[in-house]
Amino acid sequence: MPRVTGAPSLIGRLALRKWATHLDALVLALALVACPFLAEAQQPPAKSARLGYLSFRAGASPLDEAFRQGLRELGYVEGQNIAIEYRYADFKPDRAAALAAELVRLNLDVIVSVGGPIPATAAKRATTTIPIVFDSGDPVGAGLVTRLDRPGGNLTGVDNFTGELNVKRLELLKEASPGVSRVFVLANPASPAHAKRLKELEGAARLLRVKLHVLEARQPQDIDVAFAALGRERGDAFLLLTSPLFFPQRDRIVNLVTKHRLLGIFFSQGFAEAGGLLSYGTNFTDLYRRLATYVDKILKGAKPADLPIEQPTTFELVVNLKTAKALGLAVPQSILLRANQVIE
Repeated sequence: MPRVTGAPSLIGRLALRKWATHLDALVLALALVACPFLAEAQQPPAKSARLGYLSFRAGASPLDEAFRQGLRELGYVEGQNIAIEYRYADFKPDRAAALAAELVRLNLDVIVSVGGPIPATAAKRATTTIPIVFDSGDPVGAGLVTRLDRPGGNLTGVDNFTGELNVKRLELLKEASPGVSRVFVLANPASPAHAKRLKELEGAARLLRVKLHVLEARQPQDIDVAFAALGRERGDAFLLLTSPLFFPQRDRIVNLVTKHRLLGIFFSQGFAEAGGLLSYGTNFTDLYRRLATYVDKILKGAKPADLPIEQPTTFELVVNLKTAKALGLAVPQSILLRANQVIE
């Protein structure tokens, strides 16, 4: 007899309907069981949290707001379910140590350290129990942690990776203007990575046939003194080494570089937006928002020792064509095509 392939019989349809009803009930039951866990994963703890915020800078920065924005995106609102004790070290290591000890005495849930290895080291020395979330370049080399994947101890955070990009910045300067032969480098010798970064740059400079002239600034007032020496020196370009000291001095440094008609490259896009020729580096606004995710995980029970230290995966190249025109420089297409932002 031929096989019938039409619509199912009435009995078959009733059986299918009954099966579908059981399936719907099962799906609903699973959803009801899962929902509390999903809701819990998306909401901050009911208990109000207390944070310490230790910055190496002299005062509030737009990056502090980026961190708070990251907290808000995760459901933490300052003054409602989270309180933050702010401390600013004014670029002074001794003050950073004293402020770290002060924060530890407040019995906080988490301490956030920003502005490099100096405040993070101060916090590490002040406590071995309160979780610390940091922003620092080369955290292994700075002695903050022993490894990136499992930092151990009570510290974790993000590697801003800015210092490792100095060689790339020097290469970009040479690519932008192949005739560059002498580069002024402004550095903060108080930075723990100062000697290491200069050694890396000197090696690259030899390969690129470029001579470096290092200028030093330990405090904001040293910047004008360093540039005053340029009148007695010859040079055609400028490279700014990474340091928290230089962030709030952005406009001042860019104006001095412009005054001396130097081709400048900087570690943050804010410098290019202020009139610098080029910038290449990590997106610090995004990086500070990511610090908030570590705070969130720790407040929900995660241990810093088990939270891998993140490194940036994307970097921003910004070109200021208005400045290039003022300097009489035709920026090569090889650079313009790779730029994330072109300012005209």
